[in-house]
Amino acid sequence: MKQAGISKFSTLLVFVFLSFSCSSDLDFDQIDDLKLEPVVVANLTYFNIPAKDFVDNGNEQNIAFDAQDFNPFRNSLMREDLIKAEFGFEITNTINRAYKIDLVLIDSQNNTIETLSFNVPSYTGTNNVLSFTEVFENQRLVNLKRLQKIGFVITMAAGPPLTENSPGNLKLRSAGILNFDIEIAD
Repeated sequence: MKQAGISKFSTLLVFVFLSFSCSSDLDFDQIDDLKLEPVVVANLTYFNIPAKDFVDNGNEQNIAFDAQDFNPFRNSLMREDLIKAEFGFEITNTINRAYKIDLVLIDSQNNTIETLSFNVPSYTGTNNVLSFTEVFENQRLVNLKRLQKIGFVITMAAGPPLTENSPGNLKLRSAGILNFDIEIAD
């Protein structure tokens, strides 16, 4: 009988303790001032061109990619809430020639918004990986939001002749870091 009394007393003590626990009034109006600042990382573009692709019927040639449709700003989140875009490029050259890579940003009227140019030295037997970063903020970001197409022009510098059997590749990888400022207000 003593055990039952202790058990009832313990239960009563727990309920009394819980009734004095900390609590505060909930303010559901806080949701009206919600501000989100997400950061999104996304792949942009990639190519891997073997040295032999710079030779056509024994003649060296530059390479130009057709402008491809690329419109990440068709939705309102990207147009209205993007506050900063940072594009990172990694270029690896294992060909015994130097190159200039032009990334052409084009609007809906086929006008060039901006051209990003990267000078890539020739391969000399050592690791030849280059990194470039382009940051788009303020007016430069406003211009970027007009983007509809991307094109590439790869120009080969003078150097030792390339043949159908020349070794090496020219590679480009890129990614974008997108910073948003999303406010939900009443």
